[in-house]
Amino acid sequence: MFMLPPRSAPQLETERLRLRAYTANDFEQYCDLWANETVVAHIGGKPFTRGECLGHLMQQIGSWHLAGMGYWAVVEKSSDRYIGEVGFGCQIRDIQPSIEGRPEAGWVLMPSAHGKGYATEAMTCALQWGLPQFGDRRVVCIMDDDYPATYRVAEKLGFTEYARTTFRGEPTLLLELTRPEQFLVS
Repeated sequence: MFMLPPRSAPQLETERLRLRAYTANDFEQYCDLWANETVVAHIGGKPFTRGECLGHLMQQIGSWHLAGMGYWAVVEKSSDRYIGEVGFGCQIRDIQPSIEGRPEAGWVLMPSAHGKGYATEAMTCALQWGLPQFGDRRVVCIMDDDYPATYRVAEKLGFTEYARTTFRGEPTLLLELTRPEQFLVS
């Protein structure tokens, strides 16, 4: 398993977004995100219960302290509104080929934030932070094989498909970041 030294989530900013650490105060908004049927349609297909949301939110907060990486709450600066999350997980998934030991990128936004370029903007910022931390480890992401909007974001970020597999019985794409140099800021 790949982990970085424990740390708190750094606050990052883009022109339109703030990426910040999750807090307990985010619980209701987090539940709204993961209870939304549009959001979960291609991520397991089933809305989270409040109990599942609490467990996942605790995982997001604890991930930084255990693995030195995790997910940020994404806030739209103009409205100070929570719109979703982006970041990196250190996952152990029952998937072949294995992605264990590789940082796994992910992004999830509320439907009201779709189509505005926010996912690409937030993940660009996250990758600018993450790539220097990850050294020579290639960043991966997994996704439903029938999710064109997320696939377009992945392509814009420089991810390319390297395998098709199944995860939890569903067809799944494995992608890896093939152009990391575009995110390295000198």
